[in-house]
Amino acid sequence: MRIYTRRGDDGQTDLRSGERVSKSSRRIEAYGTVDEANTRVGKAVSLVEDDDVLDALEKLQNVLFKAQADLANTDKGEDDPRVTNADIERVEALIDAFDDELEPLTSFVLPGGAPAGAALHEARAVVRRAERRVVALDEDSDTEEVPAFLNRASDLLFVIARVVNSRAGVDEKAPTY
Repeated sequence: MRIYTRRGDDGQTDLRSGERVSKSSRRIEAYGTVDEANTRVGKAVSLVEDDDVLDALEKLQNVLFKAQADLANTDKGEDDPRVTNADIERVEALIDAFDDELEPLTSFVLPGGAPAGAALHEARAVVRRAERRVVALDEDSDTEEVPAFLNRASDLLFVIARVVNSRAGVDEKAPTY
């Protein structure tokens, strides 16, 4: 199989349903930004050493991939990949488990820290952008779980960044105003 098809040379691409749309459409921008977020998580994975964190990030990446498929499909069948409430609940459980390890927040935190922590903060910011792009779709309620999932995913990345930095002995810094 060839990697290139030339089908996108005219600025159009196929949705999962087969529909052709402009590469500048809000839907393409939304799931493309989820893809970008997933690559940032992958970059962070390359810097992480703790097995529990790696496991959580792999689970997150798989649901991010499912979110892309969900967003790319305007004609969903029963067996098509969809982000579900169960996915959101699993992310919430991960947030709670990692957050139990941390001191409570008393202020905002400057993004950064150890290389893995900084990469996780970067991934969190891109997930937030993806969430904004998905909300901007506002075309239908067919992907209603995706914005909630992305909201939790960014929370998870924030908590894991804090955990990674804490385990590395890096103190959090509050912004000064």
